Amino acid sequence: MINLKYGVIGTGALGGYYGGQLAKSGKDIHFLFNSDYQHVIENGLRVNSIKGDFHLKNINAYNSVIEMPACDVVLVCLKTTNNNLLKELLPPVLHEKSVVILIQNGLGNEEELEQQIPDIEIAGSLAFICSAKVGPGHINHTDLGRLVIAPYNTKQTELLEKVGSDFQESEVPCQLTDDLKLARWQKLVWNIAYNGLAVVLNTLTDKIMKNLSTRQLAFDLMLEVVKGANQCGIPLKEEFAHKMMDVTDGMDPYAPSMKLDFDYKRPMEIEYIYTNPVQTAAEAGYEMKKTSMIEQQLRFIQEEIMSQK
Repeated sequence: MINLKYGVIGTGALGGYYGGQLAKSGKDIHFLFNSDYQHVIENGLRVNSIKGDFHLKNINAYNSVIEMPACDVVLVCLKTTNNNLLKELLPPVLHEKSVVILIQNGLGNEEELEQQIPDIEIAGSLAFICSAKVGPGHINHTDLGRLVIAPYNTKQTELLEKVGSDFQESEVPCQLTDDLKLARWQKLVWNIAYNGLAVVLNTLTDKIMKNLSTRQLAFDLMLEVVKGANQCGIPLKEEFAHKMMDVTDGMDPYAPSMKLDFDYKRPMEIEYIYTNPVQTAAEAGYEMKKTSMIEQQLRFIQEEIMSQK
């Protein structure tokens, strides 16, 4: 297959890191920036990573999708709170065989995009990574980094295999799977437990794990996700929850993405990470009681934050 042209929509914690890794390895990649655009034009993109720091002084940076070329693969790395923008952002960067890959948290992402823009080809991706945007054009990658990619409605398996190969060549572990639903529920096991608790308790992952009560609560939430997935016909096993506990024990103190949104008084990804899974499980006959309680607390906190603006 010929070399792919990549577009990145949302150059923050995920887009900056994964796109930066692709650019560093010489891939043809084009970045959409918002507030960081002028800074990146003048100073480039900087990534501090446990795998080695790097600074890309000259990258293909844009502040409008109208100026971007049509791309073979478009990596959507926006927070799901901005998914309402995709209907306008995506069409200018697509050609008839483009594949859009949603590197996002939560459940229901692909289905919603398909409703917004019929007839486009979509894949989903989950990022198992600890990274954050710490300044204009500046990403800090502190742990992990694996990607899981799965088709949603696209049949272009050869193209997805090329994407996986490009990431591998760019020092990003990348796994291709045919089971997108399983992959999304697997990521929810960690996200539902730690994103919400970090906000509600106003703390980091290490303190959640060191306190016996909150450690048990995190594990209870994980098991609830496993049971919710199983009720929906997803073959997720309890052993995965134990694995996520072990992974979190080995992490440095970490503020999940929702905690950073809370700290900076930004909208939180409640709908996709909490509401959609709770509703999906309920429709299948299982009530995720503790997850629903966290969701309700998060909605209260969110309304308080928004009322202060």
